[in-house]
Amino acid sequence: MRQGISRYRAPLLAGSILFLLAAFAASLLLGRTPVGWGDLVDSMLRYDPSVVEHIVIRTERLSRSLISVVVGACLSLAGALMQALSRNPLASTDLFGINAGAIFFVVFSALFLGFDSMLQLMGFAFLGATLAALAVFGIGSLGRGGMTPMKLVFAGSAIAALFASFTQAMLVTNESGLQDVLFWLAGSVSGRPLDNLIMALPLLAAAGLAAFLLGRSINVFAAGDEAARGLGQNTTLIKALLGVLIVVLAGGSVAIVGAIGFVGLVVPHLARAVAGRDYRWILPFSAVMGAVLLLLADIAARFVIMPKEVPIGVLTAAIGVPFFVHLARRGADRV
Repeated sequence: MRQGISRYRAPLLAGSILFLLAAFAASLLLGRTPVGWGDLVDSMLRYDPSVVEHIVIRTERLSRSLISVVVGACLSLAGALMQALSRNPLASTDLFGINAGAIFFVVFSALFLGFDSMLQLMGFAFLGATLAALAVFGIGSLGRGGMTPMKLVFAGSAIAALFASFTQAMLVTNESGLQDVLFWLAGSVSGRPLDNLIMALPLLAAAGLAAFLLGRSINVFAAGDEAARGLGQNTTLIKALLGVLIVVLAGGSVAIVGAIGFVGLVVPHLARAVAGRDYRWILPFSAVMGAVLLLLADIAARFVIMPKEVPIGVLTAAIGVPFFVHLARRGADRV
């Protein structure tokens, strides 16, 4: 069965990339303002600021489509790495409180410190994600038996609830600033300037590349600490590297688009269904599928209550919650 899967991994990945390109084109074409293929080509090759369709594509849809691709890939990679690190198939950065920690520090910096530059917000997002991750894994390692998947679930739920309550308390005491940070809380790719993505892209791209290069090492690590050490792997170093990559990918995504949940939970499971248990393939499939999922969710968000839009985080939650319940009920296999 696994040999049959491995035979088709490369063509399936190529097909997924082609589907991603099709979804990207659809994201540029579809929306409240009708746009044709001719308008799309002209807007890219012969941009005319007096043409409404050109303005819509170049100033709105292009940025949100590119952001959807990058953030969807980063959240999915962070989720796959989180599940590998914790050896828990129900793990994701939002369920384990890492996104909530990043959101808390972003909102805090925006409301009370007046920060509005992308570099400042990213710095605070990384700080919040790091503290949340340290708290989850620290609490999950307490007690007899050390760190276990069940302890991590409880610790993650507690930390997520803690940071969420802190964020709500800040907003209650500073209602005048609610409008300024509402889009971070709801999670949306709409209205995000492309400059924010360009500023964060080098760091996110480096983290994504590092994750791909660690695929073989993650395969060894997934066998268990004792087996990995028996094969000569420095498990402490691998854990530290995975932790850093998770914080960068999740924190950078939160700084750009806010709280978009369940992508990191759902997509790695879909990737494993296609790629098997080899992380050299799981990670690329996760990145592509995550980009596709967020693109399709963004397209759907434009039409659900047109002419208004639904925050994309609402749609990913609508997909993710039933999926999480399904996994919890059937008892997902170990990573």
